[in-house]
Amino acid sequence: MIYKLPIRVYYEDTDMAGIVYYANYLRYIERGRSEWVREVGLDQNRMKDQDGIVFAVRRVEADYLAPARLDDELVVETWVESRKPVRMVMGQEVKRGEKVLFRAMVTVICMTLDGKPVRLPDWDAPAG
Repeated sequence: MIYKLPIRVYYEDTDMAGIVYYANYLRYIERGRSEWVREVGLDQNRMKDQDGIVFAVRRVEADYLAPARLDDELVVETWVESRKPVRMVMGQEVKRGEKVLFRAMVTVICMTLDGKPVRLPDWDAPAG
């Protein structure tokens, strides 16, 4: 399952040249992962409050391929690349139309509030 999140580039997202500031791509893909979590039926507040577990990013590999600019309409695509009991790797792309502007592989773990790794929760969407 590929989850798609539309995003528009606002003035606050850009540098003086009107190009999206590099760190904002990380914000865009974070939003994409957060919405993916909702889409598959996981409630992060319940996980934290009732189960004492949260998701955490362990690693990000990112490639900046082309610039996004002020007022562009973008789409963040998010999917599960691989899944193991205590971690998953999520693929993410930021696109303008069919053109890929940014690509990342994000390793996510699940952990207790005191930082101990735990098994990922089950969800309704298939991996890959």
